[in-house]
Amino acid sequence: MYYNEIAGVKVSALGMGNMRLPTFDENEKNIDREKAQEIIDYAYSHGINYYDTAYRYHSGQSEFFIGEALSKYPRDTWYLATKFPGHMIVKKENGVIGFTSGLTGWPDSTVPAVFEEQLNKCKVDYFDFYLLHNVNEKSLPMYLDEDLGIVRYLQSEKEAGRIRHLGFSAHGSAELIDSFLTRFEGVFEFVQIQLNYLDWKLQDAKSKYEVIVKHGLKVVVMEGVRGGRLAKLPEEQMAKLSAVRPGDSAARWALRFLQSLPGVAVVLSGMTALEQIVENVETFSEPCPVTEEEKQLLSEVADSMLSWVPCTACRYCTEGCPKQLEIPKIIAAYNGVKNGDMMASYSLEGCDPAMDPTRCIGCGACTGICPQNIAIPDIMKEFAQMLKK
Repeated sequence: MYYNEIAGVKVSALGMGNMRLPTFDENEKNIDREKAQEIIDYAYSHGINYYDTAYRYHSGQSEFFIGEALSKYPRDTWYLATKFPGHMIVKKENGVIGFTSGLTGWPDSTVPAVFEEQLNKCKVDYFDFYLLHNVNEKSLPMYLDEDLGIVRYLQSEKEAGRIRHLGFSAHGSAELIDSFLTRFEGVFEFVQIQLNYLDWKLQDAKSKYEVIVKHGLKVVVMEGVRGGRLAKLPEEQMAKLSAVRPGDSAARWALRFLQSLPGVAVVLSGMTALEQIVENVETFSEPCPVTEEEKQLLSEVADSMLSWVPCTACRYCTEGCPKQLEIPKIIAAYNGVKNGDMMASYSLEGCDPAMDPTRCIGCGACTGICPQNIAIPDIMKEFAQMLKK
């Protein structure tokens, strides 16, 4: 494992994301703790010291799990990052906040109470890295609300030593990230963004990366292989990559692209299976950035995929769907059919109503919480029409 720095802290170039831990079934609450612990143990024993979670991951169970999983190791040998769910709150009276979107139905709380709850769940006295979760155009008013004082409160916790380094994750535009960093100049020490060779163009991640670097901060990468989408490429595109480096997997190509960006400090990977972390640890055993020629090749591969719907299977959309549709799986099938793979529609067949796009009622509950700003009801309607042909 090789290492980089964030604000003078030596962090592993590969970080362990804890949003996609192995589960017993489709219910994300049911973490398979034995398998997940095996992955954490492998990560720790192979030099990974950066572990990322969030208040809502695995319906709130991720913080419980990672706190327990890491407690067997000396506290000064690993770094824990979690996030305040400001993108899923509504302001009530007297400093009280309610929860919405994927946290709808959770009991009311306050900003300090959420932070205390997270410390308790993670079994720690302080967080090494703490982030505002998903700063974007919709969540910005909550993060800037003077009465709630979210940033002000977190700064006080940093002064008290219970937060060592403060940052934020963002799905907003490059312009929003720039203005946010300018407004809070000197407050934040790192920024976490969705970054991969496909989104370099598709979501203008290039501009976001450049803005963060311009402010002198390091980047933590999420969705480096796009929720697995870049780990399994269409046969024609994979053949182009294999012709250059026959032994490299699609995932390794995606991760090597990120190694070529000097502003990137940590690349998070939500590794669900042991074989995934084994390969990724080998990829990060030493830097092996893509060459300029290889970068151009990846650009051509990305160009061929730009008609895809940019779903990362975060599953935020499923939590508020009144029809309980498996939206990420339906979109994955849509992308396959859209790109000429009619076999992708086979996943929709059978008697499972959760896989039927025609059941979408177009209520829009999903669109407001989609980090990718996907017009999901439109996709469902179009896909239903495609399947009739």
